[in-house]
Amino acid sequence: MLTTPLAEVPAIRPAWVEALARLGIGTVADLVKHLPMRYERLEAESAISDLSPGHIITARGEVSATRVRPIGRRPRFEAVLLDHTGRLDLVWYNQTYLKDRLFPGMRIRVQGQAKKFGPRGGWLQIANPQWEVLDEDAEPASREARVRPVYPASEHINSAKIELAVGKVLDAALPQIEDHFSPEFRRAKDLPALADAYRLAHRPESDEQGAAAHRRLAYDELLMLQLGVFLRRAQVRRTMRALPLRWSAQIDKHIRERFPFELTGAQSRVIDEVVADLTLDAPTNRLIQGDVGSGKTVIAIYAMLLAAAAGHQGAMMAPTELLAEQHFLSISEALKGSNVKIELLTGAMGRAEREGALARIAGESGGGGADLVIGTHALLTGDVKFRSLAVVVIDEQHRFGVHQRSVLKGKSAEAVGADTRTLTPHTLVMTATPIPRTLALTLLGDLDVSTIDELPSGRTPIATRVVTAEKSDEVYAFVRKRLDTGDQAYIVVPAIDTGASAAGSGGDEDLADLRSVMARLEAHEFAGKRIAAMHGRLSARTRDQVMHRFRAGLIDALVATTVIEVGVDVPNATVMVIEHAEMFGLAQLHQLRGRVGRGKKRSVCVLIGEPKTPDGELRLAAIAKTTDGFALAEKDLEIRGPGEVFGQRQAGAPPFKVADLMRDRELLVMARRDAGAWIERSPELRGPGEDLLRKRLLRQHGKWLGLGDVG
Repeated sequence: MLTTPLAEVPAIRPAWVEALARLGIGTVADLVKHLPMRYERLEAESAISDLSPGHIITARGEVSATRVRPIGRRPRFEAVLLDHTGRLDLVWYNQTYLKDRLFPGMRIRVQGQAKKFGPRGGWLQIANPQWEVLDEDAEPASREARVRPVYPASEHINSAKIELAVGKVLDAALPQIEDHFSPEFRRAKDLPALADAYRLAHRPESDEQGAAAHRRLAYDELLMLQLGVFLRRAQVRRTMRALPLRWSAQIDKHIRERFPFELTGAQSRVIDEVVADLTLDAPTNRLIQGDVGSGKTVIAIYAMLLAAAAGHQGAMMAPTELLAEQHFLSISEALKGSNVKIELLTGAMGRAEREGALARIAGESGGGGADLVIGTHALLTGDVKFRSLAVVVIDEQHRFGVHQRSVLKGKSAEAVGADTRTLTPHTLVMTATPIPRTLALTLLGDLDVSTIDELPSGRTPIATRVVTAEKSDEVYAFVRKRLDTGDQAYIVVPAIDTGASAAGSGGDEDLADLRSVMARLEAHEFAGKRIAAMHGRLSARTRDQVMHRFRAGLIDALVATTVIEVGVDVPNATVMVIEHAEMFGLAQLHQLRGRVGRGKKRSVCVLIGEPKTPDGELRLAAIAKTTDGFALAEKDLEIRGPGEVFGQRQAGAPPFKVADLMRDRELLVMARRDAGAWIERSPELRGPGEDLLRKRLLRQHGKWLGLGDVG
């Protein structure tokens, strides 16, 4: 029954089957799982003559007349509803489109607050009522108040019809729903049975019943994910091992001497946490998060040098060639004069150059091979073989999917000796986009988290201003003055040319693109200054040359796309202008802003934007208010929700259908605690009564967590 296609359910019309299929609902089980998004209190339905003003009322009848009245600035659509007892007037403000949807002769049901209008008692009227068309399948007039579920619907099928469709299958489906929790577990957690939860969700008799259903089903989602995370962690510890690295005070002193600055207290604390991991034979899986400019790369270099000191290799994967090249240059500079050999591997390398690099990485060349390898996605290709990979660092981890991270982790040397566990490198993932604690608990549960919550000394705060396009002349006049004093500037645009920006914004040809901004600045505001472009279509060699000249002070202003979003570090660049700032996400704006303020001079970031949505206004207001990346991360979560902030689709994690991470934080904490205890007593979920739970867990999360058939 649960797997029965809806097309084979006689009580559901073919037109409804087709409309439900467009919503991804194809079987009885799909329909039962299609839960209400909210509930409405449907008051007792009454004859029009029995309705009382001042209350939320429900009535049905036939539309006898309609008209549009263009009154002042608030044009209105009006209709008259009649039943066998009297008349009810309906008015919708600023909704004149209803003239094409509501017609005389239609039978409808309306709900809203009734008021009296007119002299001598007047007549009843409802402003902006909810309404629905009644067809021959409409339920009879109800004399009882009830809680009505409101379902996610579409233009092809409304919530009322979905409710009717659910009613056709629910009674037969509920007895077939097996519960994966024992009665004892449910009693301890005060949870209804799974079938009861679905019944209460679809047919609540009160708000409390709807809340009880939500609690059970949301807890299920959260617990399933947390069980998967802890199961994965147990599997790694049981089946994989890493090379334990040797640490001593002498090695620590030797590595720290390579940094031309004093480490912050936060950096030293995180290094201690990382060292504690790397000296064990259990594979490390640790997230290093810190705000823009907090010095995460220092942690990466330290970990890779610890591997090199033990005779093994460290590798760092960056999301762009520009960032990989910059890491290579800065790390090479730090290691100048040492015996550590560093190699760069990107997709832009020529064949001969690449073959030489591959030989050194594999330890097959006569020069002793490579100790550290810096690269892009090119590190993932099958011909990349490491001599002895002990530490992997993945920079800006949210830009890589789970599969890509696992490929790189799988490039360790073969296991040697009697230990049958698979050898895998220690893994550090880094992000300059701070992740709210709620998301870290939920989606990064298999990672230990280290936070660098302190900026290096000498950094001056960045002043941020938001202005409209009308003030762009003033903005560029200000930037010109800064350039005249010897400072450098970034000008960030959303696209390279008008065609690309117009295509990405609904065809708005007024967008400022790289080519038009370059032409304007060269001819007017920045005339006589040295200007260069930086974007993703340039070759790696050209980008390297441009950045080298910019760092050397041979370029005054860099007009760029978001290719400079991460990693670019030029202390003399003190001004940034972001054109069409409303087109960028909050985290992206914060990342871009972080390219300035990296020296001791006062830095300014000017956002030129005119947001067209409430969310756009909230983003620009937030970025102007604070430079605290962690505060902005929480705000971003509040504005956009967890799926978009974390990029679940990119990472491979399925979104939640019931749980709301903002509303259900207490449930999340409970689910995480329960999951940890469960896997501790049953590391493979193969105990009595756990078969169904394990089966459902693997179906939901096995693929993206890499669980397979665990054990």
